[in-house]
Amino acid sequence: MTADALKRLAERLEKADNVTILTHARPDGDTTGSGLGLCYFLRSRGIKANVKNSDGFPAMFGYIAGEYKDLDFGEKTVISVDVADPKLLGSPLEEEYAERVDICIDHHKSNKLFAKENFVDGDCCATCLIIFELIKLMGGKITPLIADCLYTGIATDTGCFMYEGTSPAAHRAAAELKEAGCHAAAINRDMFQTKSRGRLLAEQRAIGTMRFSEDGKIAMIAITNAIIDEFSIDRAELDAFAAIPLNVEGVKIGITLKQQADDPGLFKASVRTVSADASKLAARFGGGGHVRAAGCTVKGTLEEAAEQLMSAAKDFV
Repeated sequence: MTADALKRLAERLEKADNVTILTHARPDGDTTGSGLGLCYFLRSRGIKANVKNSDGFPAMFGYIAGEYKDLDFGEKTVISVDVADPKLLGSPLEEEYAERVDICIDHHKSNKLFAKENFVDGDCCATCLIIFELIKLMGGKITPLIADCLYTGIATDTGCFMYEGTSPAAHRAAAELKEAGCHAAAINRDMFQTKSRGRLLAEQRAIGTMRFSEDGKIAMIAITNAIIDEFSIDRAELDAFAAIPLNVEGVKIGITLKQQADDPGLFKASVRTVSADASKLAARFGGGGHVRAAGCTVKGTLEEAAEQLMSAAKDFV
């Protein structure tokens, strides 16, 4: 984000009050961390702020969400964080806020620019990194809790700093957040090493569904509702499954299909790539995202969804 744009955003927030911050449905580390981090910061400035999402905070983010409590106030300003499209807000927030977002803060190139004011940096590797720079510009104090929030988003959206798009700025921010008191080692362990028994068993089952195409350059796994129900795993844990296909030697495009609980005939696809443009592949199905990580939804049976995506992926090998 340009210095001028960040300055305008800071000036806008200085005048805000009674703020509702919206995160996307099925919240991941970046939307949760940026939403809560911004909320805690605004509250520290005497600005009333709440965070809303359609699905609640996943248990895995309890270390930053545990201290959060809603405040009672009349809403005046609505801000979305890490939301590229109002449909990603999920029900019921989409119906309530799709046309009412005042400020959008995001890092997706596919952002629909749906808010009255849009502050989007498609070259930034995490929305939490934007919030970090914003707080610094506003002269705010980054407490250990805020540091944990922002580190969570930066670490998870960069794959613990392994993804190609991880910027030098992300590493510098991580260092400053550690100096501010964030519990980086514990967060890394919880986010990237510790797994529930159910998740391990579900991964084993999902790996058993793996199929290949184009001489092993394309790999796909599928996670059905039956697998999720059998092992009683939290759907928030499914985000980590997206990396599995790309871990196989020789794979250039990895696709993870996740059957949706409320519509068994709908599959969410997570696309990860080594060199192909994942966002362009996802865009064929109405989705979007980043160059190396994107997503979309496909209707049909598992076999129909798999065939559509595998066929389309061949054009990107």
